[in-house]
Amino acid sequence: MHDLVSRIRRLGPSCGPVRLVGVDGHAGSGKSTFAGRLAGALDGAPVLRLDDVASHEELFGWTGRLLSQVIGPLDRGEQASYAPYDWRARGFGPPRPLPPAPVVVVEGVGAGRRALRPYLALLLWMELPAEASWSRGRARDGEEQREFWDGWVAAEQRHFTDDPSRPFADLLVRECGKGYEVLPGPAGTAGPNPPLTHGDGSSAVC
Repeated sequence: MHDLVSRIRRLGPSCGPVRLVGVDGHAGSGKSTFAGRLAGALDGAPVLRLDDVASHEELFGWTGRLLSQVIGPLDRGEQASYAPYDWRARGFGPPRPLPPAPVVVVEGVGAGRRALRPYLALLLWMELPAEASWSRGRARDGEEQREFWDGWVAAEQRHFTDDPSRPFADLLVRECGKGYEVLPGPAGTAGPNPPLTHGDGSSAVC
């Protein structure tokens, strides 16, 4: 994690004064846990979770709200504010501030969508296949969310067919034991630095 944090800190701002770092991947791939650990290593960088931006009615149709409520203000160097969605109450809650910190992590399915990529300093993709990710997510959420997951899988498949993220990822992130392995991504745009790790062996950042 230290090498990744050092690389992020060397990046130039991408959204006003902010280095916006996207963490994308299939639902259940470990994005939230990884983003939390990355933010902690970045001295408590704010994390915007796209689960708070999406809703039952707009699983993926939230681009306009994100651009107007979050990206626009940050790009102007202003504090953003968005209303997080409550998935149980099925409604948006009170506004939550998001400051223009040196690094802001955006985590969730669709963090690397084409409308957001121009504002990202770095795009990370959680390298876990779709079926394995969805199985883990279903097991995590239990039987009460079975119907939701059936609808979600179809919606996610449509989203990534129309607007794939992985081909544009600068780095791929794999879980390995209690840590992570970070590999070059398909985009190959992470700068002149050498890959953080290679392969699946002892070189992993774990």
